[in-house]
This record gives sequence, structure tokens and C-alpha cells, in this order.
Amino acid sequence: MAVARVACRAQVGLHAPLVHVEVSLASGLPVFCIVGLPAMVVKESKERVRAALLNSRFEFPAGRITVSLAPADLPKEGGRFDLPIALGILLASGQIRAPAEARGTCVAGEFYGELGLTGELRPVRGLLLAAAHAARHGHELVVPRANAAEACAVAPAQVRAASHLLEVCAHLTGAAPLSPCPPPHSRAPHRDEGPGRGVPLDLAEVRGQLQAKRALIIAAAGAHSLLMIGPPGSGKSMLAQRLPGLLPPLTHSEALEVAAVAAVSAAGFTPECLGQRPFRAPHHSASAAALVGGGARARPGEISLAHHGVLFLDELPEFERAVLEALREPLETGVVAVSRAALQTQYPAAFQLIAAMNPCPCGRLGDPSGGCRCTPAEVQRYRGRISAPLLDRLDMHVEVPRLAASEFDAATGCGETTLAAAARIACARTVQHARQQRCNARLTDAGVQRWCVADEAAKRLLDAVMQRRGLSGRARQRVLRLARTIADLDGATTITAAHMGEAVMLRCMDRDGGATAPSAPCDRRLA
Repeated sequence: MAVARVACRAQVGLHAPLVHVEVSLASGLPVFCIVGLPAMVVKESKERVRAALLNSRFEFPAGRITVSLAPADLPKEGGRFDLPIALGILLASGQIRAPAEARGTCVAGEFYGELGLTGELRPVRGLLLAAAHAARHGHELVVPRANAAEACAVAPAQVRAASHLLEVCAHLTGAAPLSPCPPPHSRAPHRDEGPGRGVPLDLAEVRGQLQAKRALIIAAAGAHSLLMIGPPGSGKSMLAQRLPGLLPPLTHSEALEVAAVAAVSAAGFTPECLGQRPFRAPHHSASAAALVGGGARARPGEISLAHHGVLFLDELPEFERAVLEALREPLETGVVAVSRAALQTQYPAAFQLIAAMNPCPCGRLGDPSGGCRCTPAEVQRYRGRISAPLLDRLDMHVEVPRLAASEFDAATGCGETTLAAAARIACARTVQHARQQRCNARLTDAGVQRWCVADEAAKRLLDAVMQRRGLSGRARQRVLRLARTIADLDGATTITAAHMGEAVMLRCMDRDGGATAPSAPCDRRLA
């Protein structure tokens, strides 16, 4: 009896536990069995491995072949185990021999790849996570050439790429060692580049809307959430699409976190997108599982795919009530727990929520042109689709009114550009990270008490607004964080009454009870 062992890794959420593929050859009737909780795709690897070995001019051993995927209680999915199984059979049967420094038939390194019937190596999903875990332990990886760029993003020194089973065998025996892959050349995205479109999106292209632009800059400076309320065509979507260009570049660790979440998603990770902030804009027909995550494999949803980026929800009241309520906990904690019967995992969800909605069902409420025929009950029912607890968790809600024809022509080419605004935002973010090691929107209650220091006039104004509008304790903390960001943009060390007043003005839905407000448009007055 001969036994060989080859290392690989499974994928469970954002973890890649080590799996030892053990192959045992014994005499007896010809049987090929795989044990260790293999999924159907893994079970089908028997026929792929058999055909790949024969077409690569190897012999397929006669007798009993037992493949054990250890640990046995860990579910195994995907075609990544084809190559380790084939190498284990070749090592156990003596058709290839590992170098003398290897312990018996246990080879060093980790091997990944789905086998074609002729022995070619095909790409597999989620190798970025496996490469990251292997790099921490100093293990060498052999991956399909199509996955080389993905694996090199986190472990360029350890990755070896091959196109065929014979190349891997020659590497193992030392006849033709595979050379390390060169690190990928990532394209640095421009600050004013559109979300996934490759065209420049400048803030100055949005005509008028000075208050909305100011709110967008504040949102970018402190990572605050923003709800824009206005009639159709007023520029809400244009403003949201320009937010990624205002945000500072991702750090290396943040870029790897974003790439790791994308690697385990249904779409997979694209090496060309490394370092780009995500911009996710799901349709309002999306389900709760699509937004939060789930499915049989507990994959991440839109809020996790927007980690360290922007989640834009257009037509917010049109989303299902259960979908919107699922946002409440991730907005507070920055993580989301996806639990299914066979799998429980956590995904990061530190996203920046930008939402847009019409003021009424027809969208013409408060429009100077008139034409709104919605009754107060219809408006109240429409706004009531956004619950008070969710609205309480949004830092800003501002009006985006429709411009008149004269204002539209006069606003051509006016306003601050994306590059100028991004420079001010970067300075404010630098101040925040130097002071508290995080953005203002991520401050804890203890951090708010320590860093959001207001003068006496600002405190009196906040107390008066809380009493007048009936703000909750959570809303009070969010107003303080917002005022701290406004002060950082102004270069002030203390929150003044002017900063506090602007922060209060940027929460127009608080005036009349939030989501259940009557049909009157939002008022900008403090009193």
C-alpha cells in the first residue's frame, strides 16, 4: 500500500483552511472513491483526473484508489482539488518522484487547478484568499496560469504558474522548475474616473445644487451616509456617481480586503480592479439575500461588495421593507453575519450609503412647475416605507430641487472641480486619521465624547434642536460626528455654533418626524 499527500486549501467565507489531499493505492477490485465531505463537483473530478492522466501519457493505477480530503468534517467545493488528486495518484504510484528533501511522498507547497480532459489547467474561483493564507505561512503555490495575476496580487514571490499537468510534474521532479510570476502592474485609477465606466466624472458638471454638492463633500470627508430627496432629473444620481472620485485612494490593506470579498462573490475578482473603490448600485427589485448576502454557499451581498466603497440605493422607498431594515445593523457595526443551516460566516460591510428618493409618489411635490396630485395620505404612506430607525441611522438628508431654466443655463461650468474638492477631502481625512485613527463616521460613543468637543454656543444650539425636534440619542451622536467633519474641513479644532448649525440643517427629515412627514417639502429653518 502506498500513500501520498498533497496540500491545498478550501474556501469557507473569507477563510481558506488548509486541506491535505491524501491518496492511498491498494490491491483489490478497481474502485476510485473520494471521502471528506466532497461536493458533487469534487466527486466528478474522478473522471476528469482519469482522462487527464491517460491523455498525458501516464498510467492510471489498477486497484483500489482512496482519496481523503482532510479534515473530514470540512465541506469541499469547486474544481480546485483536481490537480492535487492527480499529483497524489502519480506520487503514490511512483510515476513521478518528489525531490530528496521532501519527506517520502509528501510534497512541499500548495497546488490548485481544475483539470481538462487533455491535462490542461483551468482557472478556479477564490484563489486570492488561498494565496493570502499561504503567503502568511510562507508556502509556495502552483496555480493555473489564468489565476496567476490574481494570486500575485497578494503573494508574488510564492506563486508559480503552469498551463498543463506535465509542467507541474516537471516542476515537482526538478526537471523544469517553474519560475516565480512577476507582480501584476495595476493601473492607478484617476480620482475623477467614473465608477466602472472609464470616463471622467467631474463634480463641476453638476449644475447648481450647491447645498447637495456641499453635503456630498462632507459625506466624502467623514464617510457619512447621505439621503438625497428631489424630483426626477434634479441630479441625484449624477451626484452619487461622482462620490468615488472624491474619496482618497485605498490603502494596501484596504485594497486587499476589498479584493478578498470580491474573490468569494459570484462574479469573482478581477485583477485590473485592484485598488479601486467599489461602487455598487443594485436595482430596487433586489432581494434581502442579494443585498445582505446568503444563498446555499453564504456568499457576500451588495453591502459587503461595497466594503470601503459606496453603496448607492436609487429610488429608496421602492425597495422592499425587509430589504431596507436589513441595512440597520450593518450601518452600525460595519459587519454582517450570514447564517445558513450548513454554514455561518461574517463579512465586512464598512460601506458608505448614498440613497436617493422622490419627495412623493409622483415626484413633483414642491416642484415650482406644480402638477403634484398626491394626497397627504399618499405622501405619508410613501415616505413611511422608510422606517424611523433606518432614517435615524442616516447622517444627512438633503433636498435636491429641480433647477429652473434660467438657473440651469447660468450654472454652466460653475462650481468646484472634483480634483479641488478631493484635495480638501484628503486633508480632512488626514487630520481625522492622525487624531483618532478612523473616519468621523466610524467614531464610537466614547470617541464622540472625546473628539467631538463643541463650544458653549454649539452645545446650546444642539440642546435646543434636540428638544424642538425630539432627536434620539443616536441622532445626537450623528449630528456631533457630522459637525466634527465640517469643522475638519474648515481646519477648526473645536466645533462652533456655525458648524453645529450646518450639521443640523443637513438633516431636513428630522423637522416633521422623519419618514412619516406630511406632504410639505423639507424646511431648512432651525426653528
